[in-house]
This record gives sequence, C-alpha cells and structure tokens, in this order.
Amino acid sequence: MEMFDVRTPQGDPTGEVKERSAVHRDGDWHGTAHIWLVRRREGRIELLLQKRSRTKESFPGCYDTSCAGHLSAGDTFLEAALRELEEELGIAASGEELYFAGIYPCQVDDYFGGKHILDREISAVYLYEKPVNEADLRLQAEEVESVCWIDFERLKELAFRTKTVTGISMTSPGVNELAAAGAEGYCIFPWETSALESAFQRRYGI
Repeated sequence: MEMFDVRTPQGDPTGEVKERSAVHRDGDWHGTAHIWLVRRREGRIELLLQKRSRTKESFPGCYDTSCAGHLSAGDTFLEAALRELEEELGIAASGEELYFAGIYPCQVDDYFGGKHILDREISAVYLYEKPVNEADLRLQAEEVESVCWIDFERLKELAFRTKTVTGISMTSPGVNELAAAGAEGYCIFPWETSALESAFQRRYGI
C-alpha cells in the first residue's frame, strides 16, 4: 500500500498521511518528482520521452516525462527523484548530478478507466545532463514501454495542442484556465515545457 504525505499548495507537508487512492479520490495535494534527460545536439536541445506502460492507471501508452513518480510518505523531492531515475531507467545518479529546475503545482481532474481522479500534484522538476545511450537503459517493464528522443521545440508544439480544463497556475496556487495534457498520445503539460524553457534559459543562457 502506497502512503503519501498530504501537502499544502506550496509543497509543505501538513502532517497528514493518506493512502494513494484516497489522496486521488479526495483531491489532496501531494508531491511528485519529474526528471528530464537532456542532451544538446548541433545547437538544439533534445529530451528523452518515455512511453508509459499500457497498464498504467492514467494516460496508458502515452509519451511522458523521461521519468517521474510520487513521493512516498517521508520522502524529500530529491530522494524520490533519484529513486525514480534508478527504478524506471536504471540510472544510479547522485544528487549533485541533478539540476533543480523548480517546484510547480498542477492538477488534473479527469476520468481514467471509468474512475474519477482529482490529481493535485506539487512537482519538483530536475534535469539530468550526463550522456545517455537509450539502448543501454534498463527500463522498468511495469512502468515504461519504450523511450525516444524529441526536439524541445517539437515538444512545445505538442504540449500546447490541447483542450482547456480547470487547472492550477504554475506561478501561484490559484484556480485558472490551463491546458490539459497535449496532443493525442502525449501527456506533456504546457506548464512543464514552460518550466523547462525557464530552466534552459538559466542553465544555458538561451
């Protein structure tokens, strides 16, 4: 049974711990870590996408963040990021090898498999920039079907090709109209490509 810390919209633990399904049922804020594998080729930025397993509860078979996962009760964001990187892709990294891109609130209010889920996440975003050969990755079969690289400009196009739903601002914890996951077959959100663009400007000066 997975247990999560219930958090404030700013990401601080409230002291309450609940089981995963109850958190998604009740719309409680909880933590996730998103790790993006990044490479630069001929002046352009490419990112690794994972194709989610078709057995996943939400967005089965869709292309997603390089790797991501929930914080278990008691986890820090960095601890969760390092664990997910090793579990999903087989990369044993250190904290110093991850570049922290920021923390962002986001919510998804949708139905998956006929079940209503109100998923309110506080997401810490990290970059992993060490060279990676995708053929050498050890994929976690129950989570990841395959991986591929995509140009960042193309990813932005896909993220913004989407319908509009009620969401949470990535800059302040208020209710705003935000885009849902992007083009069909992808579950990349506009807030995340915007977060990546800000990180690239700070990191690479572009």
